[in-house]
Amino acid sequence: MLLIPDEKITELLDYEKLIEALRDIFQSDYTMPVRHHHFYHTPEGIENTLILMPVWNSEYLGMKQVTVVPANATQNMPSIFAQYILSDSKTGKPLAIMNATELTARRTACTSALASAYLSREDAENLLIVGGGSVAKHLVQAHRTIRNLKNVNVWMRNPAKMGEFVADLKSQGILAEGVTNLEEASRRADIISCATLSKTAIIKGEWIKQGTHLDLIGSHKPTTRETDDDSIRKSSIFVDSRAGALHETGELALPIADGIITESDIKADIVELVKGNHEGRSSREEITLFKSAGLAIEDLAAALLVFKSF
Repeated sequence: MLLIPDEKITELLDYEKLIEALRDIFQSDYTMPVRHHHFYHTPEGIENTLILMPVWNSEYLGMKQVTVVPANATQNMPSIFAQYILSDSKTGKPLAIMNATELTARRTACTSALASAYLSREDAENLLIVGGGSVAKHLVQAHRTIRNLKNVNVWMRNPAKMGEFVADLKSQGILAEGVTNLEEASRRADIISCATLSKTAIIKGEWIKQGTHLDLIGSHKPTTRETDDDSIRKSSIFVDSRAGALHETGELALPIADGIITESDIKADIVELVKGNHEGRSSREEITLFKSAGLAIEDLAAALLVFKSF
């Protein structure tokens, strides 16, 4: 069994190659059971999340274990840790094990970028990143693979971390600027990409101009969300999967419970977009919303890209 080091994962998960690997695997045959969510408490009474994500096809079987620990931020530690085991689906033989933290962050950002290829305007120039965690740092590069972005704004609650985040982008030759007024930045943005652990809505529908694409990643519990009901009302809604986004995330579960929308208001999932079963964006003025809950098949695409290139 291969033990794949972190530096090889970073090296081999090129954004453009991963986006194409995701596009290909979404069109393939696979079995993906509903993932397991388990919530447990630390001795201090803090709730953490354990997620188990299996998937398999005729050749490979993958399993990811994820822990989400929001309190880690106070100790300058990542909020998410994950491990991935890739096996032969015919024999069950383990083939590789790898740290899935970087793998998860990159596949999440690239899935959002893939969705943006169908949902954002082709002439989108202004990207707003909300959040600064492990996923957020990849969103700029992933979205730049899809769109010719000219301006990147970053908003974070922690000014010092935001300064470091922006400096890192500038060191890569990316024109980026930290912003303190989230409303003004939202009103300018063509694409708003949120990857936070916020428990309540931080993006308001009244801020969103016509033609904007909302990319929502952070909400992973039925009680948390990043946008308000007004954003939901005025958007054409797309998801990575109905099973995950509608029931596991408060972004859509809460508006459904309140009668703001129904499950039938979901236009399509990403597989339907990739296969051409839905056209995606239908006009320049349309506001589109993509809710990502994360799929095991995305992890398999990333793990196979690493394994086959190692």
